[in-house]
Amino acid sequence: MGDILLALSIPVLVFAGGIHAACESWWRRRRPAPPAPCPHRAARLAEHAMPVDAEGVVDGAYTRLDGLYDIPGAPDTRAP
Repeated sequence: MGDILLALSIPVLVFAGGIHAACESWWRRRRPAPPAPCPHRAARLAEHAMPVDAEGVVDGAYTRLDGLYDIPGAPDTRAP
């Protein structure tokens, strides 16, 4: 009897998950989230800030790991 209940519980769970997804989709369509204030402006600001942040990360990593790449006795070729 336990095997039959286990075998029947899988389709019931799949069916219940489908019903839940359909109801949630219906609920979201009937009650959409309020629009975000200025989404395009925020995206543009984030887009412009991303290269600056990435440059800071790369510069910081280069500064911290610079000693690993120094060859003893080699002339200093870094730009001032």
